[in-house]
Amino acid sequence: MPASLPADLVATGAGYALGSLPVGLWLGRRIRQVDVRNFGSGSMGTTNVLRTIGPAAALTTFVLDVGKGSAAVLLARALGADPAGQAAAGFAAVVGHSWPMLARFRGGKSVATAFGGLLVVSPVASLAAMAVGLPALVGTRIVSVGSLTAAAAATAGAGAHWARGGGSAEAFAYTAGVTAVVVVRHRANLRRLARGEEPQVSLRKRVA
Repeated sequence: MPASLPADLVATGAGYALGSLPVGLWLGRRIRQVDVRNFGSGSMGTTNVLRTIGPAAALTTFVLDVGKGSAAVLLARALGADPAGQAAAGFAAVVGHSWPMLARFRGGKSVATAFGGLLVVSPVASLAAMAVGLPALVGTRIVSVGSLTAAAAATAGAGAHWARGGGSAEAFAYTAGVTAVVVVRHRANLRRLARGEEPQVSLRKRVA
């Protein structure tokens, strides 16, 4: 049995618990006394908080959701988890955000939390995600396009870095895994994109 296995298991459980913290849901209830999942896309992530509450709450949600992903990996490292355990903890945070135990398993799209983990697991892949995803978002003003493009770029970046000997199998596995979750969570968006019905982002509040 690997010496790091107990730490890996604890870190993975802690990662899920961190990811399960429903920041957007709590902010909606605190600021507007609403469940943000009852509006817009039905998500508790940054974009739906923006649409239902406003920019300040959306920025807070984004920063804290990114922090959940980063904190899960850093905590795993502090606990003595090996690289596989650190990647597993980050992935567990993404799963927790998507299907949070603390919010009846109705969570968000996991892009911000996945990105937070990526910043620690593979900084190179996080740069690839930003370099490709941000222009896609700005050019289309469609968040799902930016998110899915960034996820694909991150996976390609992590794979290329590993192939050149500078990355790791664990970093690539993390990136590929969270990309799969992001795609699954964007199934409805993909259907709307195919029909040409996906809305563009707006800074206007939607909840009176």
